[in-house]
Amino acid sequence: MRLYGGIDLHSNNSVVVIQDEADRRLFEKRLRNDLPTILRALEPFAPELEGLVVESTYNWYWLVDGLMEAGYRVHLAHTTAIQTYAGLKHGDDLTDAGWLAHLLRLGLLAEGYIYPKAERGLRDLLRKRSQLVRQRTTQLLSIQNQVLRVTAQRLSGNRIKQLTAEEVADLLPEADVALAVTSNLAVMDCLVEQIQRLEHVIRKRVRPRPELDCLCTVDGIGPILAWTILLEIGDIGRFGRVGQFASYCRCVEAHRFTNGKKNGENNHFTLR
Repeated sequence: MRLYGGIDLHSNNSVVVIQDEADRRLFEKRLRNDLPTILRALEPFAPELEGLVVESTYNWYWLVDGLMEAGYRVHLAHTTAIQTYAGLKHGDDLTDAGWLAHLLRLGLLAEGYIYPKAERGLRDLLRKRSQLVRQRTTQLLSIQNQVLRVTAQRLSGNRIKQLTAEEVADLLPEADVALAVTSNLAVMDCLVEQIQRLEHVIRKRVRPRPELDCLCTVDGIGPILAWTILLEIGDIGRFGRVGQFASYCRCVEAHRFTNGKKNGENNHFTLR
């Protein structure tokens, strides 16, 4: 008998459902997010399990990795591409987990990409660097706006990076404003230190690839940004067509209109 499993993953618990070929539930239970506990619950069904579907939430790494290492055939559900049956009168976590198993059995499951564990940490390190760079820019813009508001001077980004506490005091005689700006500068310095620390580790960890040299021929793309792009893409072979890759990069507009009026849009940029 072939069995199919669905796991509705939450922050502190997972709802596990095991169904047969007729969608009869053989097991349904809410379990705490503890890998040994979940593996013990699945063990009696392991020989007949065709696959397990895990909902693609922000915290799927530990569960998907653990199940795969235990020998299970794991599928990551692309949650934004999955719609539940519109005629349902009642829905809960058990329903959601069962629906994932049902879609797997029918071969209709929209799947997400399980990024290889070996490079996931480096990719996430580059994501952390990008986050810190954005935060540094936020501090810089805050300083620029405060100085402009008080003095009518627009300082360039490079000039702001070179400011000292003494120069801030001369530029902004009002003590409260000067303190606000020096606080921004202190946060910026801390962010710069951490960004440089991450970049040092990244440069030691990355391996040469032919695609890297190609990306670096594009104006504005240096080694760090090139590696960010490469590691976000992962295996380029997972994109069957150029259009799919363009959509993944959020370069394709997706608007919905009815009766000449816009009633929705999607394809906003997110990192998963």
